[in-house]
Amino acid sequence: MDKRIGFVGIIIENRKVNAHLVNKILSEYADFIVARAGVPIKESNCSVINLVVNISTDDCGSLTGKLGKINGVSVRSALSKEKKDV
Repeated sequence: MDKRIGFVGIIIENRKVNAHLVNKILSEYADFIVARAGVPIKESNCSVINLVVNISTDDCGSLTGKLGKINGVSVRSALSKEKKDV
């Protein structure tokens, strides 16, 4: 499948409970992750993670779908219009 460059933004509420669930899923998709930046916001008990990905639309849908099923996790993504290989 053709890959596209893009990003996935993740907000994790109740991070002490949900962070390990998110990380487990991200490790399944590690081959598609080009860069990752995360910021824990201790006062709000949440975290924000931004991923730069090189991924097919099908795999991106699978990744975001699995993340979105976790209670307290919000996820949004966008992919480039042109196919890319990095």
